[in-house]
Amino acid sequence: MYPHPNHIPQPPHSAGLNYKGLRPRIDPGQVPSPLDAIESDRLAWVDKTYGTLPGTHAPLCTSDFVAVDQGNASPKFVRVSTWNMPSTSKLASDCKIPISAVFQPFAHVDLREEPIPLVEPGPSGPPRCQKCRAYINPSCSWVAGGMRWKCNLCRHETDVASDYFCNLDHNMYRLDHLQRPELNKGTVDFAVPEEYWAQYPPPRLTMPYASNEPQPSGSRPPAPMDYIFAFDVTNQAVDTGFLQCACESLMNVLFGYTLEDGTVVEPSIPASSRIAILTFDETLHFYDLSVRSILLSWSDLNSMMVVADLDEVFAPIRTGLFVSPAERGDSIRALLEALPKRFSESPGRNSALGPAIRSGLAALSGRGGHIILFQTSMANVGPGALPLQPNEDALYDTEKEVTMHKPRDKTWLDIAEECVDEGVGVTMFLAPNSYMDVGSIGAVASYTGGEIFFHPRYDPARDRAVMESQLQRVIRRMQGFNCTLRVRTCNGLRVSRQFGNFLQRNPTDVEFGILDADKAITVELEHSGTLDPRGQAHLQCAVLYTSVEGQRRVRVINLSLNVVELAGNVFQYADMETTLGYFAREGVSRLVCVRDLRSYLRFSDVQTSPATDGDNEGRVDREMRVDIAGLSHSMCIGDASNSAFRALPAFILALQKTKPLKARHVSSDVRNYEIHKLMAMDLRSLIYRIYPRLLALHDLDQTIALPQERKAEDGSLFTTISYPSCTRASHYFMESGGIYLIDNEEVMIFWVGTGVSPQLLQDLFGVDDFMQLSPHTHYLPTLDSVLSRQVNNILNDRYARRGRLPKMYIARQNTDGTEIEFSDMLVEDQNNGAMSYLDYLAVLHKQITNVLNGNGSFGSASLRSSPW
Repeated sequence: MYPHPNHIPQPPHSAGLNYKGLRPRIDPGQVPSPLDAIESDRLAWVDKTYGTLPGTHAPLCTSDFVAVDQGNASPKFVRVSTWNMPSTSKLASDCKIPISAVFQPFAHVDLREEPIPLVEPGPSGPPRCQKCRAYINPSCSWVAGGMRWKCNLCRHETDVASDYFCNLDHNMYRLDHLQRPELNKGTVDFAVPEEYWAQYPPPRLTMPYASNEPQPSGSRPPAPMDYIFAFDVTNQAVDTGFLQCACESLMNVLFGYTLEDGTVVEPSIPASSRIAILTFDETLHFYDLSVRSILLSWSDLNSMMVVADLDEVFAPIRTGLFVSPAERGDSIRALLEALPKRFSESPGRNSALGPAIRSGLAALSGRGGHIILFQTSMANVGPGALPLQPNEDALYDTEKEVTMHKPRDKTWLDIAEECVDEGVGVTMFLAPNSYMDVGSIGAVASYTGGEIFFHPRYDPARDRAVMESQLQRVIRRMQGFNCTLRVRTCNGLRVSRQFGNFLQRNPTDVEFGILDADKAITVELEHSGTLDPRGQAHLQCAVLYTSVEGQRRVRVINLSLNVVELAGNVFQYADMETTLGYFAREGVSRLVCVRDLRSYLRFSDVQTSPATDGDNEGRVDREMRVDIAGLSHSMCIGDASNSAFRALPAFILALQKTKPLKARHVSSDVRNYEIHKLMAMDLRSLIYRIYPRLLALHDLDQTIALPQERKAEDGSLFTTISYPSCTRASHYFMESGGIYLIDNEEVMIFWVGTGVSPQLLQDLFGVDDFMQLSPHTHYLPTLDSVLSRQVNNILNDRYARRGRLPKMYIARQNTDGTEIEFSDMLVEDQNNGAMSYLDYLAVLHKQITNVLNGNGSFGSASLRSSPW
C-alpha cells in the first residue's frame, strides 16, 4: 500500500506495534470506515422526528434528533445493546452480543421536545405493584373494569386506590388516559410523599466530624441544594495563579458578567440555593458571610474562624456560614477578592484535603448538598494523609500495578461512604504540578457521583476560561442529590452487574451523593428464563432523588422491547455504541493491571500462543478475542448486516489506545482521571473520546456551518448549522497543505501543515506566515472572513451542546511538541503501542478465515451450531 503523493506519512514518533508476517495489500480507502454509519445516520435525522414505539432502530447517539415520547422512553435516556431482545439465553450467547443497557436518567432534552412531565399523585404516592414494587407505566394493563392493574414486569394484579379509579373504554383504556402522563409517557417524574424521604445516617461508634446540631433520626425533610466551595490556599495554589482564577471564576458563576460584545451572562446559581466558602491548608478556615465587611488583613478575625483539630473536625459557626448570593453578594465578592492577596502573605505548605471534606460534611449534615473543591497539592496532613509517590516504573505492567488504581489509604473510601450517607456529592478541580494520587482522592468524587476536572501544570492563559466553563456546567446542568437508583426487569430477565461511578452496598440499589445530566450507568442483563416471543421485554429504571429546588421526586424511565427468536433479527437491531460502552466499562471494572485489561479488549495478538489452563492472562485474551471475531463475522453477513457494527474493530482498537489502556507509560494520575471519566460519561461523549472527530477546515464548503433556517416535520421553522463531514483519523487521509481540527471533548488541536496557504492562515488565525503562528494560542480569534465565521460557528455549536469548553492547542507540522498528542489521537494509525487499523483488520480476517477453513470456532458456538 502506497500513500497518495498529496498525503503525508505518519511521523516516526507515533509508531506502535508492527504486524508480524506478510500482510495482504490493502487499500485504506476500501476498509470499513468508522464514520460512514455515523455520517449517514446524522444526515438522516436532521429533519426527522423519532417515535419511540418498539420495533424500530433508534438513531445513533452521535446524531441530533427530536424524539416523540409514545409511551416508551427516548434513546436519550436509555439505550440497549440490541433493540430486539433474544428470547433465550442460548440465543443471546450464540449471537455473542452482550445484553446490556445504558441509562442516563437526567439527559438533556432538546428545546423542540416536550419537557419531562411532573406528576403530583397526592398523599398516597405513585401507584406501585404490590409484588415487585414497580411503578405504574404505559405498558401496564387494566382488568376488572379498572379496579385492578396488571404489572408488565411481574404480571401481578394490584388493586387501584379509590382516589385513582377511573372507568375503561371499549379498548380497555382508562377514560382519563390522555390526562395521565404516567400512562402515556415513557419518562416521568413523580413528586413523592414523606415515606420516600431520605433517612438520616445511622449513628456511628466514632464520628470523624461533628455537626452543629444533634443528629436526629428517621426521615429527613427535603431541602434545596446548598453548595460549599472549598479552596486549597497552599503556596502552590497561590504561586500558579490557580487560587486567583478559581475565585474570579466563582464570582462570575455566582453573579454573572458581561461579554465584550455586550452579551449579559446571567448568574448560574439557583435562586433557592445557599453557598458557603471554606479554605484550607494545614488548618481549616470558615467564614461568616452574614457580616457586611470581610477582613482584608490578618488583624481582623471577626469573620474568619480557624479549626486546627484535623481528627475531629466541626463547623465552628451556625449562622452566617450559608448565605444566599443574592442577599449577601457584597460580602461574598469582598471575600473572594481578598483571598488570593491574604494567603499570598503567609501561604501554607501542607494540605488537609480529607479534613476539609469532612468539615464540609459537618456543615451540610442533615440536609445534603454539593462540595466543590479546588486543589493543587497532595493531601499530606490529617486523616487520609498520603505517602510519597511510589516508583511507578517498577509497578508498571506487573501484578502490583493495581495499587496505582486504588486508594492507598482506606480513609478515602470511608469519606466517600460518609458523603453518600449524608446525601453529599463531591466535585474536584485538580491543578497539580506533580504527583497528586488521583487514585486515592478521586475515589471520593467517583463514589459520590461527582466529577473530576484535571488541569495539570495550570496555565491561567490556557486553562482559566476552560475551568470557568466547567464550573458553569457543574452548577447549571440538571442534577439531583441524595439519590438511589434501581433497575427492574420483567420475568425472564435480571440485572447481573452494574457499572459506573456510584456506591453499591447491595445487589439491587446503587447510591449517589449527586447525579447529573452528564452521568450514565451501564447494566448487564442476563436471562433468568425464557421470554415469550409473542410479548415484549420490559425494563424500568427508577431514580429517587431530591431536586435542586428541594422537592423529593422519583424519575421513572420505562422501555419496552420486542422479543425475537432468530439471530438475524437480533443482529439487525443491535446497537454498536451501547455494546462498545459495555466493553469499555466491563473491562475497566475488572482492572487488575493495564496489561490484563488490554488483553480483555484485544481482538488478537499474533504473538500470543494459545493459553494453557493456568495462563489467566492468555485465557482472558483468547475468550474475548474469539467472541469479538465471531461477532464481527456474524454482524457483517447475510440479512443481518448492520452497517454500524462493521466499524466495531476500529472502535475496539481505538479503545485500546485511550490513556487508561494504552501500552505506553502513562502516569497513574492521568490513568485514574481517564478511568473516572470513562466509567461515568454518556455514550456520545464516550464515542468521541475513543474516536476523536477530525475536520478538514481547508475543504469547508461555502454553505457549511453558516446559520440556515430549516422546516421540521410539523411545519415549524428552526435555525441550525450544517455540519461538515468528518475525516477519518489517520495521516493517510491528510495533506500537508491543510488545516485540521481534532476534538475528543477534552482537548481540541488545530494541526497546520507546512504547505498551508498564507490566505488560509490569515482567514483563520490573523497571521499569514506559518512561523508567526504561536503555539501558545489558546483562543481562536473572531475575524471578518467566511472561514473564521464557519469555524467559530462549529466551535460555538459544540460548546452549546456539551456546555463547556475544551482546551485548545496549536500543532504545526514537524515543529511543535503538541503534534505528538495530535498524532496519538489519530487512532487508525500505528501508535500508542498498538498496531494500525489495517493490521488489526488483517489479523481479524486471518482468524475468521481459519474458522471458515475448519481450524477453529467462534467461542463456544462453531459455524455448524450457528443460530442461523
